[in-house]
Amino acid sequence: MDRIGVLTSGGDNSGLNPCIRAVVRMGLHEGVERMGIRRGYAGLIAGEIDEMDARDVGGILGRGGTILGTARAPEFETLQGRRKALRTLNRFDIDGLVVIGGNGSLTGALELHHLDFPTIGIPSTIDNDINGTDISIGVDTALNTILGAIDKIKDTASSHNRAFLIETMGRNSGYLALASGLAGGAELVLCPEIESTLDDVAETVEKAYIRGKAHAIIVVAEGWKPGTDEIARELNAREEELGFSVRVTRLGHVQRGGSPSAFDRILATRLGAEAVRQLVGGNSGHMVGWLNSDFHILPLDEAVTYQKELDKDLYNLSTIMDK
Repeated sequence: MDRIGVLTSGGDNSGLNPCIRAVVRMGLHEGVERMGIRRGYAGLIAGEIDEMDARDVGGILGRGGTILGTARAPEFETLQGRRKALRTLNRFDIDGLVVIGGNGSLTGALELHHLDFPTIGIPSTIDNDINGTDISIGVDTALNTILGAIDKIKDTASSHNRAFLIETMGRNSGYLALASGLAGGAELVLCPEIESTLDDVAETVEKAYIRGKAHAIIVVAEGWKPGTDEIARELNAREEELGFSVRVTRLGHVQRGGSPSAFDRILATRLGAEAVRQLVGGNSGHMVGWLNSDFHILPLDEAVTYQKELDKDLYNLSTIMDK
């Protein structure tokens, strides 16, 4: 293998740049040429590809986002689009591809592997819902961002004797809400994987008021139903009964940005370097994950077929800690 490509696809996060850096510099160490593909699969189809050297990735270790960019690529979801991508890879004499991204991005890598093009995937999503890895790139930084917001909101909630609904990202995964709620001392965490009723939430707020707490913090995963707005309406309609007025804070895309944490920098560096070793060594169609504090090489079809289940023990612990 003489030349490898690297792309970032799907949602951005803090940790992508350290991973790109690791791929490029490990490629240098392994003696292969490194090609950066801009705007994910869309840029791959369009041929937005440039050679990358050590200096191209200098100074990006502490930067959030991705210097390669990312974009949606509906054309790549079709066989014709994937054939265009293969044509581009062949035109640039690229022998193998490192794909950094979430479930959809890794599914794209698997499709290229099925077309006999060597690919290796690296899990990178703040949702932390990819099977075969304990944690994905970007999760730790997002958690610390959320935790900082919870701590700040708790200050103002206590000052005004209010309940706050803090909505986190995560699509259909409640991991960010659960982990940040546990670390932030929330009274309740609402996850799409765990059924909770409006009455359950109202009861939690009322009990917090009766116990003499100065606030009630409820962390809500964006995928939880019936949703943050519905529960806010319900609680505000029962303010006199429950004791607290309610405010809503949606953290939104602030969770994706910022300088990556030390953990994310190290994780991204290790996964990026190992992905290059695997690819140059002839491995294809696999994901390099992190399981039980070590590398875990998992077939991509196993990684993308199942969404990782929420840790129910962690959830049960959160219900004990919020008393």
